[in-house]
Amino acid sequence: MSDKRPLDIAVISDVHLGIYGCHAKELIQYLDSIDPRILVLNGDIIDIWQFSKRYFPKAHTKVIRKILKMIGKGTEVYYLTGNHDEALRKYAGFELGNFTIDNKLVLEVDGKKHWFFHGDVYDVTMKNSKWLAKLGGKGYDLLIILNRLVNNVLESMGREKMSFSKKVKQGVKSAVKFISDFEQTVAEIAADKDFDVVCCGHIHQPLIKEMKVGDKTITYLNSGDWVESLTSLEYIHQQWSLYQHPVTRKSPVVAEDDDDSLADWDATRIITFPGS
Repeated sequence: MSDKRPLDIAVISDVHLGIYGCHAKELIQYLDSIDPRILVLNGDIIDIWQFSKRYFPKAHTKVIRKILKMIGKGTEVYYLTGNHDEALRKYAGFELGNFTIDNKLVLEVDGKKHWFFHGDVYDVTMKNSKWLAKLGGKGYDLLIILNRLVNNVLESMGREKMSFSKKVKQGVKSAVKFISDFEQTVAEIAADKDFDVVCCGHIHQPLIKEMKVGDKTITYLNSGDWVESLTSLEYIHQQWSLYQHPVTRKSPVVAEDDDDSLADWDATRIITFPGS
């Protein structure tokens, strides 16, 4: 009997395979623990912007192989393109069996219209200054590497870890406003298009919340990322929930090619919304 958790839908985004900050090992552990009927890859799965032949460890390749294996076993997989993997947008509409590449996905789930897309099309920085966004991506990767090194030292001293990028986002008013504006814009467009639920990635802020737009209530979902948050969205028993995976003890930017073991982690499941 399988010990995998059955799910109706699982959503992951912003994995950024091909950069140092990607938690590929933890993602493999997570994918090994679930059996979803539908898997939505909601953009920025492969970081083509920063792709380098010099850095694509075995663990990153294993993620791709694991997803292919899920496709082979019957899971419906939708790869929705993001800004970091926008090169795949020319293949939008491609279908092969139960695998689809597209820019967006509309599903009716338990009587509610769901709209899935990455979210970068509503990012002003992406629309007007793509070069700045690409430069920021490289800076973000360097920040994550530095952050991991600092956290390794803090952990060895028995002190609490910290997130540099979260402190920046929480401390800079413009960053807080950008996130709030993004969520509001997406919710308003979803309401205008007569959707009940909208699901994005892009801003690396995992969240489930209800938003009032006029006389309509929109459920806003964001699957977070697998660089810092290590989160996904899961749907089962007519309910959306956020899942957060723990960081393994051996996850600094070294030993990427070690074999994974499920012995040194415990899954953490966080229910943040009672229903959608």
